[in-house]
Amino acid sequence: MSNEENQNKEAEGMTYPCRIKIRAMGLDEDDFDALVVEIIRRHCPDIHEAAVTTRASRNGKYISVGVDIEAQSREQLDAIYDDLTAHDRVLMRL
Repeated sequence: MSNEENQNKEAEGMTYPCRIKIRAMGLDEDDFDALVVEIIRRHCPDIHEAAVTTRASRNGKYISVGVDIEAQSREQLDAIYDDLTAHDRVLMRL
């Protein structure tokens, strides 16, 4: 499959705007949840407190932060994921 075909298939799979949950994982220290929300808020300024969920790992060392957003475009999602990936405290993002 060519790159162009792959992009078209991806574009067919999502229609914007759409609701999506952004997840980021990191060490359960200090204000990791606030950090994730701050990064996402750069691209989605209207995040409400009810849109944020957290879940600690079984041993309590890691935390997963989920933020429900309304994505306006693929470019917006790419920018959010790029910013999360670039931060040294974010170990994984989904």
